[in-house]
Amino acid sequence: MNTRWLTSRSRPSRRRAWLLLLVTVLAVAGIAVVLSLRTPAVTPEGNGQAPSSATAISHSAAAPTAAVSPTTSSPANPQLAPADEPFTLDFRQLATAAATTIYTWDTREATYSETYGRIRAWWHVLPDGSNPLTVFADQFEATGTNAAAYASLTGAHGHRTAKAENSTCDAQLAQFVQYPAPWEGLHVCTVTLAVTEHATSGTNSYTAPISVMVNCPPAATAPADRCEMVAFYASPDRIVY
Repeated sequence: MNTRWLTSRSRPSRRRAWLLLLVTVLAVAGIAVVLSLRTPAVTPEGNGQAPSSATAISHSAAAPTAAVSPTTSSPANPQLAPADEPFTLDFRQLATAAATTIYTWDTREATYSETYGRIRAWWHVLPDGSNPLTVFADQFEATGTNAAAYASLTGAHGHRTAKAENSTCDAQLAQFVQYPAPWEGLHVCTVTLAVTEHATSGTNSYTAPISVMVNCPPAATAPADRCEMVAFYASPDRIVY
């Protein structure tokens, strides 16, 4: 018997067997992969088991968020008055309080930034931007207070006090009569202050005028129940007489 011929006939059979086995292995592997990718059944509620973190995140993202009402999420006037600003409808009282506060500071109790920020909180910017903070910065320095001077007085325990001597408002001012306020509720008062600067080297006293602009109801840009300071002028060329 020709054994070489038998060997050549058996080779194709072995190849088919190996191919069949390979196909079977691949099919089994494919089924196993498909089964592993299937989403597991959701555990019924009330079975005492906590949902997985992935399930909890999914429910949280899918839940609709409650609508926020603008009337309840923020007050009608979110810009609150500073702690030392009078809550009043009396524009004369507010102007006088603002004038004395602007000229009062104490290096023993507050830094320049804190002093600047306290006065800045009184200045309420109007919606039309007619009283920008750049004007505030200029007028604050016009009171004789800046970072360099404040720093030099800190070592000398410097502090400054002010007391209102008199004030004139609105029609009492000639310039106001010539150029009336552009809307009802806007007032201007010019306050004359007795100012005293204290330091370890001694004291220095002088008088200083300052004009304070106050916005009150019924102005649409003012709070409904109080007045606000919207500007002050300490520069000689800006003071109202």
